[in-house]
Amino acid sequence: MNSWRRKSFFGSVILCGSAFSATALAQTTGQTLEQRLAKIEAAASGAQSAGVNAWMLICAALVLMMTGPGLALFYGGLVRKKNVLATMMQSFILMAVVTVLWALYGYSISFAEGTPFFGNLSYFLLRGVGAAPNADYAPTIPQQTFMVYQLMFAIITPALITGAFAERMKFSAMLAFMSLWTTIVYFPLAHMVWGKNGFLNAALGGTVPALDFAGGTVVHISSGFSALVCAIYLGKRLGYPKLLMPPHNLVLSFIGACMLWVGWFGFNAGSALAANSLATSAFVATHFAAAAATLGWVAAEWWRQGKPTVLGAISGAVAGLVGITPASGFVTPMSGLIIGFATGIGCFLMVTEVKKRFGYDDSLDVFGVHGTGGTIGAILTGIFATSAVNPIFKDAAGNPLPVGLIDGHAVQILNQLLGVGVSIALTVIGSIAILKVVDLVFGLRVDGEDEIQGLDFSQHGEEAYNLDLDLIATTSASHERTSPPLFNAARAENSLK
Repeated sequence: MNSWRRKSFFGSVILCGSAFSATALAQTTGQTLEQRLAKIEAAASGAQSAGVNAWMLICAALVLMMTGPGLALFYGGLVRKKNVLATMMQSFILMAVVTVLWALYGYSISFAEGTPFFGNLSYFLLRGVGAAPNADYAPTIPQQTFMVYQLMFAIITPALITGAFAERMKFSAMLAFMSLWTTIVYFPLAHMVWGKNGFLNAALGGTVPALDFAGGTVVHISSGFSALVCAIYLGKRLGYPKLLMPPHNLVLSFIGACMLWVGWFGFNAGSALAANSLATSAFVATHFAAAAATLGWVAAEWWRQGKPTVLGAISGAVAGLVGITPASGFVTPMSGLIIGFATGIGCFLMVTEVKKRFGYDDSLDVFGVHGTGGTIGAILTGIFATSAVNPIFKDAAGNPLPVGLIDGHAVQILNQLLGVGVSIALTVIGSIAILKVVDLVFGLRVDGEDEIQGLDFSQHGEEAYNLDLDLIATTSASHERTSPPLFNAARAENSLK
């Protein structure tokens, strides 16, 4: 009896399974081959888009890391210890300020359609910027991903400028200047170079097809030349150049430089806006250029000054990263080595020779590295760009055309020079005008007493290092009653420093 029940149970299971299989088979065979292939393609496309989106979000985080903590540490270590917090705070606060401006209207001015010089307000308050891709810019990722990635470029650009007027500008004046500068200079320039129908856009119908893969003009030339204007307008720090003003903590700067090098892969490789072979090419060219520039700067410094320094090595690395930025998505790895080495030597000469001869006080050499490196890189892009890496120019039939001089397209050098010239003109004129307005309203520079005291305390009421106060606190209880008056007076004076 039990045997019969077991057989009946297994028979029922087999019968049900057969019926289910028959139903599934009928559903499958009811689909045409085209329908099944379409489902497979849709699934594959969805997986690819998800992978690209993940890559771009990581790149956005890497670029943000370049500002904080990368640039904050790099700049913070280069100033004197009484100004380290104020210097790092400038980079940090701009992460907040520029984000709000970008969300309100910055993205729209930069990337909405409009005139060749600035976009309209169709993306005002990020209206319409969501999960759907923008086919003109990045067809495989949500437009919101593209938006936040581009935001990180807008954050670091004004932060770079702060190194030029380090140790002497009011915090309130810095906020006003950077807010206006980002609005009047950066947003329109980003549209001209990267926006649809922008004046300098080589890919989307620009009048002058200047090549700038990741920000040689938009980020580095604009920040570098604005830095020069700021340094000259504010004047020299008290005591410069007679007093030595060495970096107070090169360890901080070393760590910051390493973070910048790593973050720059998101900056350049991410500008491919896809996880593809072009991103790989930009990644490799970026790394090779940084390495070559490091060796170039160190070699020049060793030959001219007798010793290779840590400051020289990290400065050379940043110079190479700057130089390769406009070229990274257009040149081969070997061209990246050449561009990096040339930029390292050029920036070394600008920082050590030209700056000394003209006597301006660009505190942390923003113009010497970013303005100079960006210009060298932009021009060399016109020489070494090749269709073998990025066939950006095509004929009516879709066939690739020569890109740079190495391809036989010599006129591209002229296009690059025009792009550099337009960027410099907008940056210099805009910076001078904004500085004058801010100076009238707020006053740009701290007074002499505040500068001597240091911006950490005079602007923020804080100090970066309080080891002496800790020592006093531990000994005060046991010595307060027996300490002589002069000791107590000195202790009180120290507490105010």
